[in-house]
Amino acid sequence: MKTEVLMLGLSVLLGLLQIVLPTLGPVSDRGLRWALGPRDALYPPVAGVWGRLDRALRNFLETFPLFAACLLAVIAIGKTNALTILGSELYFWARLFYVPTYAFGIPILRTLLWLVSVVGILFLVVALL
Repeated sequence: MKTEVLMLGLSVLLGLLQIVLPTLGPVSDRGLRWALGPRDALYPPVAGVWGRLDRALRNFLETFPLFAACLLAVIAIGKTNALTILGSELYFWARLFYVPTYAFGIPILRTLLWLVSVVGILFLVVALL
């Protein structure tokens, strides 16, 4: 299996995990009835670690489509190389470590990890051009 495809698959799994994690806090606070219901009642935004996990998910949803599109394009046109391997690995590992860093509220490291993931995407763009 190509490394790039493995990183794409792992990134999808990470995305699924990031979808599930932020729901745990509100469900534990508001109850199963709220989780299974229509959620029509207005509640204040989730704070603390659960809110940070939700914001980390939102950030993932902003970057993942760019990563996936570039990676799939690189694979489709047969331009995979050492740079695309590095780019896909940078993206995945940075995003993986971004989640707990954001959850625990470590601001500078969180930003650096985000930047590393963007560099990974940029490596894929360079391979496309």
